Amino acid sequence: MTIIAKYIVILLGIFLIGVGLMMLLKPTKARAYLRKAGSTNLINYSEITVRMIPAAGLVLYSEYSKFPEVFNYLGWFMIATSLVLYFVPQRFHHRYAMICADILRPKLIREISPFSMLFGIGLIYSVL
Repeated sequence: MTIIAKYIVILLGIFLIGVGLMMLLKPTKARAYLRKAGSTNLINYSEITVRMIPAAGLVLYSEYSKFPEVFNYLGWFMIATSLVLYFVPQRFHHRYAMICADILRPKLIREISPFSMLFGIGLIYSVL
């Protein structure tokens, strides 16, 4: 189980690097994806459920990582917020995503893209 958790965290890191690259190179497309968050019940609950997989990976691999407390807290935070989101009406989740998309103009999306990439790199570094 530990090896599976490690690779789940690595995949999360790769995903975050990819998201960061999309934010940098195609900020309008990244913004369009953000606008879809929570837009339907299927997207909403799939998104929340899938988010719990890397969260569990962080918790399960925390004691083997370079930053065990950070991994453990982050994983449990993601699990807890996912559980809360299961009970938040889908329309509120979507409305929040739309507000965020309105705030995050393409220029700002480009400017914050390095944070996603650095976080992804940091996750990978922490498990290798």
